Amino acid sequence: MRNLMKNRQIETRIFIALAAICIFLSLATDTFLTLGNLTSLLNNSSVNLIWAVGLLVVLIAGGIDISFAVATSVVQYVAAKFLIGIGGGNWLLGFIACGMVGISLGLINAALIHGFRIISIVVTIATFNAFFGLLMFFTRGRSIYNLPDWWIDRIALFEHQSADGAWSQLMMPVAVMVVCVIATWVLIQRTNLGRQIYAFGDNPEGARRAGVNLALMQALAYGWMGLMAGIAALMQVNIVQEVVPNALYGRELDVLAAVVLGGARLGGGKGTVLGAVLGVMFVAVTQNGLNLLGISPFAFKMIIGAAILVAISTSNMNLGGLVATRKEGAK
Repeated sequence: MRNLMKNRQIETRIFIALAAICIFLSLATDTFLTLGNLTSLLNNSSVNLIWAVGLLVVLIAGGIDISFAVATSVVQYVAAKFLIGIGGGNWLLGFIACGMVGISLGLINAALIHGFRIISIVVTIATFNAFFGLLMFFTRGRSIYNLPDWWIDRIALFEHQSADGAWSQLMMPVAVMVVCVIATWVLIQRTNLGRQIYAFGDNPEGARRAGVNLALMQALAYGWMGLMAGIAALMQVNIVQEVVPNALYGRELDVLAAVVLGGARLGGGKGTVLGAVLGVMFVAVTQNGLNLLGISPFAFKMIIGAAILVAISTSNMNLGGLVATRKEGAK
């Protein structure tokens, strides 16, 4: 009950902050609060949101993964080679291929962490470099442009043409993102495995004594992250219509900042899907607003760094208790 109240407080705070930024940007610019910009925000955030819900499960389980963006790049290349090799394939084969490769990469992280008892951040730094090095070695940095038609065809869920002729569209990756968000919510909130993940992340030794299979929890957390990385790979190619080996390099910190800002605790046992979604949208709206205001993109990196520091430093702070203590001292 206490954790639930804390989660609600964090979600409320970030929602208020997000609403305040949106109001400010709508007054400061003529283009922020337009249908075209808002749909573009959702389209551009879909891959980050897919990653975020996968990373959320890892963080709840008490781990951390910074290799998922590079893993997505690996999945793109492997899946492209496979699908081209069998004559093109289709969406079903694409989801299966990307999902299987992504899960395999996630399970490599889980096996190394559990088998060698190594801290998760050390393992994922190692796999980050190993995956990226192998990818660049085999691809030599070359992109793939000749992709199956079904993979690069744009599928619009919603279209609207404004009076000035500009088109606003919501594309298929947004729908896939919504499915991933709902599936993750069901996993962690409505299944026994989800409750075990929270227990494992909060107190691994206590969970072990209660009969929780620790190896299974690691495999589930990192396997889910791998699955989300695989699905993100499929959607990223659909968005940019090409496979670029190093295009996603460096995006993992933006997603990590967003999920931690949304209330996920690096120590494990805490976090919600709603908080992760709000965190990603807060980061996305901030970046979009800086671009519209013509502010240097380096300022965005400073904000991300500050957001990580604030989120981590306040993640275990009982603000309600702090206020109550100050009131008591004032009497």
